[in-house]
Amino acid sequence: MMNAGKLQQEIIKVMIRLIFKLRFFLTIFLFFGTTVAVAQIDSVSLKEAVSNLDKALINKDEKTLTRLLNEEVSYGHSNGWVQNKAEIINDLKSGKLAYTKIENESVTIATINKQWATVRTNTDAEGKAPNGNAFQLKLHVLEVWLKTKNGWELIARQGTKL
Repeated sequence: MMNAGKLQQEIIKVMIRLIFKLRFFLTIFLFFGTTVAVAQIDSVSLKEAVSNLDKALINKDEKTLTRLLNEEVSYGHSNGWVQNKAEIINDLKSGKLAYTKIENESVTIATINKQWATVRTNTDAEGKAPNGNAFQLKLHVLEVWLKTKNGWELIARQGTKL
């Protein structure tokens, strides 16, 4: 039979091991809980960036476009036309390209992490093409966004007709 002193020591050892295990699981839980919360916050700010970009394209808002378009952006249209940042801004300002409607039927964040995200949209777009003709398009769009110290910036976009 075990004396009271040894029994007490064994109980203390078991309790210490249990505390360390609980501490480990609590740390893991807090880490993943924080990661999920950050991803949710980032997804909200990303969806806002997507919406703000669409509004800026319609309103020819140079300040917002300058903030949301990465310096190295590759902006691909459904007809194969690809623009860089300066071309997007200049073509909107000059009226070479004009959007009157950009309406996303769906916005899906396919991937998101601390550095980048991919967004897929089904979009109705209307406006005036460089040839002067009006256009109405149903598009599927893939966008790649970078997370920078200034927020989300579009680095690549490609649209395809539905």
